[in-house]
Amino acid sequence: MGVSDNTKGFALAVVSSAFIGSSFILKKKGLKRAGKSGTRAGVGGYAYLLEPLWWAGMITMLIGEVANFVAYVFAPASLVTPLGALSIIVSAILSHFMLKERLQRMGILGCISCIVGSVVIVIHAPREQSPSSVEEIWKLATQPGFLIYAATTLSFVLVLVLHFEPRYGQTNILIYLGICSLMGSLTVVSIKAIGIAIKLTFQGISQVTYYQTWLFVTVALVCVISQMNYLNKALDTFNTAIVSPIYYVMFTSLTIIASAIMFKDWSGQNISSIGSELCGFITVISGTVLLHTTREQEMAPATATISWYIGKSTGDHMKTIDDDRFVILQSSD
Repeated sequence: MGVSDNTKGFALAVVSSAFIGSSFILKKKGLKRAGKSGTRAGVGGYAYLLEPLWWAGMITMLIGEVANFVAYVFAPASLVTPLGALSIIVSAILSHFMLKERLQRMGILGCISCIVGSVVIVIHAPREQSPSSVEEIWKLATQPGFLIYAATTLSFVLVLVLHFEPRYGQTNILIYLGICSLMGSLTVVSIKAIGIAIKLTFQGISQVTYYQTWLFVTVALVCVISQMNYLNKALDTFNTAIVSPIYYVMFTSLTIIASAIMFKDWSGQNISSIGSELCGFITVISGTVLLHTTREQEMAPATATISWYIGKSTGDHMKTIDDDRFVILQSSD
């Protein structure tokens, strides 16, 4: 008896999570090395492009994404997508040993809440229909509902990039990850179209001549490049153990919303499923708040008052405390 498709999909999803979780650590170490010899990615630098360790992380992530893509061929999204949470666990464990980044108890609880909430959302999310051609996906993508979603998404991205990033990008993790996740929701649609085109082409029904195929390829490339750029900034600026779960939560949630709007599957949802999804969202929000609380606690030492003990140049080797001055400097951060 052969291995079932679900088993193949499960195995590929687990392998994907291991590679993607590891890639966060490799890229973070590469970004740190690059920041010592050039301009940091968090402030607009691209020295990391010359760092081999960063490229190792990119290759690792690419392998993970390919495995994840193939997993969807064998198993349904309700099985594959929740397993993406394993990458958070892998990233957190490796960051503890390799990057010396530790989560407080509240941060660990926040991670668990994010994972549980996201799994609940995915399990009860509506199943999308499987289009049979690129042209069919193009018709779905040009429906008024999805066009409004795409326009709204791009508007939010522009506002985040042009207004919020210059002001709050270095202090608010949701800016960088918001851009990544919003663009990611559009990437999923394009990748699915490309996957269908490749599958049909291998079956003898060539999709290469359709202009829609190349439009989806172009959109996917633009979105992926944008995601990687701002994900690098997030990794270079914030704790990896916090970046991973928040990115997972936002990306998963927006992807479910985008898929539901495009494939019109919400009409088949019953009250029980809708209630479960709402509970999942509340759990996710709670976990995100806990993660931000942890982040604030980590930033606290940087804003603490610093006391420097400075002795007067009196020439005396033995002085009492009254003969000295204390200079108190309050950080401006």
